[in-house]
Amino acid sequence: MKRYFLLLFLIPLLSACNSDDYNNNNPYLPNYNFSITIDFDQPLYDGLRYPSSPQFISQSGIGIRGIIVMNTGSGYSAYEATCPNQDMSGCSTLVIDGLNAVCPCDNVAYSLFTGIGPAKYPLKRYRVDVLSPTVIRVSN
Repeated sequence: MKRYFLLLFLIPLLSACNSDDYNNNNPYLPNYNFSITIDFDQPLYDGLRYPSSPQFISQSGIGIRGIIVMNTGSGYSAYEATCPNQDMSGCSTLVIDGLNAVCPCDNVAYSLFTGIGPAKYPLKRYRVDVLSPTVIRVSN
């Protein structure tokens, strides 16, 4: 009887899982492991102290083509700087345009607050850990 109730409990739980999670399953973007610690006391990253001031970081080994990090006012967001709906090519590095990241290949704009745009895949989001008021770590 216990097995029957357990089965009745697990079926709805397992069927609630959604296979449409495009953030971590994008055929255009490979998964490379990286971690970067960003200190806002360094002049290069000083703009991250202020909300709505996205920064493009293109150090070797960080993301595929770099990352875009932004202080959202309530936290930080970090995204891959490669177009999520294009094969990698000469035009597939995102360009910051205000509070959006634009793919030059197809002129699709993605919100840097949500990572969402009008195309099938959203921007690839990376994990952001706040280590102190002036230091964050971005990783995947």
